[in-house]
Amino acid sequence: MFDDFFKALGQLGDTRFQSVLFKGIGLTLALLIAIYVAFVWTLGLFLPDTITLPVLGDISLGLVLSIGSFFVMIGLSVFLMVPVASAFTGFFLEEVAEAVEDKHYPHLPPAPRQSFGDMMRDTVGFLGLLIVANIIALVLYLLLNIAAPLIFWALNGFLLGREYFQMVAIRRLGREGAKAARARHAPKIWIAGALMAVPLSIPLVNLLIPVLGAATFTHMFMRLEGARLTTPPQGSA
Repeated sequence: MFDDFFKALGQLGDTRFQSVLFKGIGLTLALLIAIYVAFVWTLGLFLPDTITLPVLGDISLGLVLSIGSFFVMIGLSVFLMVPVASAFTGFFLEEVAEAVEDKHYPHLPPAPRQSFGDMMRDTVGFLGLLIVANIIALVLYLLLNIAAPLIFWALNGFLLGREYFQMVAIRRLGREGAKAARARHAPKIWIAGALMAVPLSIPLVNLLIPVLGAATFTHMFMRLEGARLTTPPQGSA
């Protein structure tokens, strides 16, 4: 499992990895900036321009709001990054998986490509599941705040591992074959997903995880299921 990760880490210099990374960073930053601007603008509608405090006198709420909301958004990015990272991974998985296969598994024939509709359906469906699961988990974070990091890693490790492996496996085994493979290796997939979820809680570092996650699970899939890749997948569309 760690060997899978270090193989993926060693390929970060690949131009296709970097292309996906830059696209992901651009999309992620655009989303976070949009949320930040909308948040500050909305608060500005209901708050006065200045407030008067003893000793300090008049203080511009605009400046205080901008600084305070910036740090709030940095904190929220820990939770926002999980669904955002997963969503962009779904859209760009093919590029990462192909780069890994070209370098490490050149004997494989080209994998059938999923239709855009299937890819969109899977990605949006999983994004919704991640958001709902993390909103529900917020209650547990508040009730069991000491255990909040463990809950976060366990929950998102399960969800991310499940989705990453499914997206990789479906390229080679088809939809039903991918589900069967996921069931065969569920504990290993959960552990690998948890290892991916831990860095997702670190701002900026989490920007690397979708690419590394897709690459790591490509290696993991080949290690666990490579022997089955002797016939073309059925029902891959």
